[in-house]
Amino acid sequence: MIVQIVHTSYNIADTYWLSRYSDVAYAAPRQVWPFFMFINAIAHGIAAANMAIISQYIGARDYEGSKRAVSYFVSTMLLVNSAAAAVFLILRPLVFKYIVATPPELYDYVMSYSSIITLDLLLAAFTACYSTIFQAIGDTRTPSRIGVISAITNIVLDPFFIFGLEVNGKKVIPAMGVAGAAIATVLSRFIGFTILLGVLNRKYRFLKPQLTLSIDREWLKATLRAGIPVTLMMMSNSLAFMFQHRLVNAFGAYVAAAFAIGFILMDLADATLWGFTFAVSTMVGQAIGASLEKRARSVAAKSILYIGVSTFIGSVIVLAIRSWFIGVFTSVPEIAREADLFVVIFAPTLAFFAIFFIGMSIGRGSGHTLYPTIVGMARLWGVRIALGYYLAFELGMGTLGLWTAMTLSNLFSGVAIIPWALRGNWVKPIVRTPRTPITVASGASGK
Repeated sequence: MIVQIVHTSYNIADTYWLSRYSDVAYAAPRQVWPFFMFINAIAHGIAAANMAIISQYIGARDYEGSKRAVSYFVSTMLLVNSAAAAVFLILRPLVFKYIVATPPELYDYVMSYSSIITLDLLLAAFTACYSTIFQAIGDTRTPSRIGVISAITNIVLDPFFIFGLEVNGKKVIPAMGVAGAAIATVLSRFIGFTILLGVLNRKYRFLKPQLTLSIDREWLKATLRAGIPVTLMMMSNSLAFMFQHRLVNAFGAYVAAAFAIGFILMDLADATLWGFTFAVSTMVGQAIGASLEKRARSVAAKSILYIGVSTFIGSVIVLAIRSWFIGVFTSVPEIAREADLFVVIFAPTLAFFAIFFIGMSIGRGSGHTLYPTIVGMARLWGVRIALGYYLAFELGMGTLGLWTAMTLSNLFSGVAIIPWALRGNWVKPIVRTPRTPITVASGASGK
């Protein structure tokens, strides 16, 4: 949780410094994010599948199998996201103009930011790749600590690259505005990835990957079986978010800016769940790999209770501080009013979104991702987009209709995931592994 708060803090830093640069420029990263995630969806699916595969190999103590899986995993990610970065760079003008329908006041900012953040597609994929390996082992502290270093680096670099740096009357770093925020993000991500790679090679040499084009058929089948539903859900979600931004953007740059501010507060509340969800995936995967079905179900039930309650508490805090927080980023009354309306309507149902997210983590850890995928697609396309359009435009509710539909989508997804998480048939392993018995050294039993 602490690590996610730090990660959220550098989103806050981006927004804060860009709000000092322009009344609306801080909305640019939020406009870019859905298309970025759409292009990154294949890599995300591969990572989700291999969280299950690697953790189940380790749970069964098949370390040779886990080493082979890591090599296939890293090699595939390199190929996939190299192509993804090229596609993102080529298609972004069309996407932001015709699908997202970015307001004219934001378009140049969005194009500038997205051109540089293309590099982050590669870095983010590899960071996620190596973080997944650590998490599958059960070492969640190392990627968390390195994530803190990366986030703090971004916070420190932001003002220098956005506003520039002058020493003794000489410009050392030129002012780059939104482009500077993107550069700071890429540099901090690169530093974090370099450290992560070094630690893996030093601390877990038995899992050091070897790049290969000879991909095992069984690994590929398991990855496709578990990864395709996640990829499709992420693509569907990201496309839905693009259309959601289109609906928001129809009301102009000020509403888009209010939406960006409101979501920062939502990110703070969500910080209570993100770190724990990685642990949930790992514990579920390893329990299933070790044939401990009751333990896996116990992890699921306790996680839903704990993270649901924690996120509700976060939501209450968000509601209490919203006026002060919004004022930090904008002095424009129209933006402040709209951001306040969004938070008041959306925050009370964040706990249901947290429960849905736990269901997704159970799916990733077990490799059974189909049902959470269906629920996720329904919550976005059926509730947020279709119902949101109907309420906002057909019934004439305007932005109130959009925010109401988003709230109902949280409620729907949380309620729908609970029965599956508690009683669903997700405890069946997706990999077959030889069971290696635990041996006791000859002198170990003498005391």
